Amino acid sequence: MTTNLKLFGRVILTGQLETKTGLHIGGSPGALAIGGVDLPIIRDARTNRPYIPGSSLKGKMRSLGEKFSGAPQNRKIGRDVFIHVAEDANEYTSFWVNPLYGVPGEVKFEIPAPNRLVVRDIPLSAESEKELLAIKTDLPFTEVKWEAAIDRVTSAATPRQIERVPAGAVFSPMELVFSVYLADDVALFDHLLTCLQLVEDDYLGGHGSRGSGKVEFQNLEIVCKRGDTYAAETIQTTKSLAELVAERGDIQTTLKQTLGL
Repeated sequence: MTTNLKLFGRVILTGQLETKTGLHIGGSPGALAIGGVDLPIIRDARTNRPYIPGSSLKGKMRSLGEKFSGAPQNRKIGRDVFIHVAEDANEYTSFWVNPLYGVPGEVKFEIPAPNRLVVRDIPLSAESEKELLAIKTDLPFTEVKWEAAIDRVTSAATPRQIERVPAGAVFSPMELVFSVYLADDVALFDHLLTCLQLVEDDYLGGHGSRGSGKVEFQNLEIVCKRGDTYAAETIQTTKSLAELVAERGDIQTTLKQTLGL
């Protein structure tokens, strides 16, 4: 990576994420004895409240972005799991997922700047915490969904319990931080919005093909911090994702003006 970098500024996208169907993001097997379910969710170790890891949301955004952009799935990282890793500088620049999400540290070629996107962990909102406590869910803040694996030959059923955050729960505040290092980086912000659209139309977490993990991004706000002063300027407030996407051209123009590009 080049050592002569200038931070033109940062674009911070905040908002909230609402579950439209039950959400399962798997936790440590160590939670089995506590929750008594086969597939527990991830929880904050200090508060025992569910949260959405930034790595889960960012990883889903990247995975869908790779498929959307046609980036080759050329690196095997597990059993039947393949991801895209740029093999040279030309491939790095050919697919926008590389500058937006970054590349592994072991790549042999020089990259012009680090990855542009940081995704924070998203806690359960205070309002949803109160609501879930009031309705007395199966486990603290969560429901237990029973499923059965069916033997395709004998038709024997093997039941299992899946822990999920119920539909309607809100995780907030959500914060995505997009750094602008190069003059043409602003164009990558448009792809960030596309990836959020892809997540809404797909699912987050596990068991999505069986109904879990439909989410919606709400009450989105864009704040821009210019590199020379780092003063915050609000670009858009309380918009839906669809509204931001519809105004993406105006947003890019405003960001360029605000950042002095």
